[in-house]
Amino acid sequence: MKPVVYVVHCYGTIQIRLREYMDARHITRNALARAVNTRFEVIDKWYQGHVEKIDADVLARICFVMGCTPGDLIRYVPNEEEK
Repeated sequence: MKPVVYVVHCYGTIQIRLREYMDARHITRNALARAVNTRFEVIDKWYQGHVEKIDADVLARICFVMGCTPGDLIRYVPNEEEK
């Protein structure tokens, strides 16, 4: 039996930029949570950039309230080693 070689790829990261948009518009996390009709903890995770799974419905509501697009809030950053 031949040994199996696993290759690990670093695909890059996804950055959540909600904090920048909220700070520029002077919107608090509490105010956004109320406007989006979701819990503070959900908005806080987006604000801190600690979103593990993106809920499309929450993202759509945030974009509607903030007047932006998903591309404004989410950015793909490629791995530096892969360039």
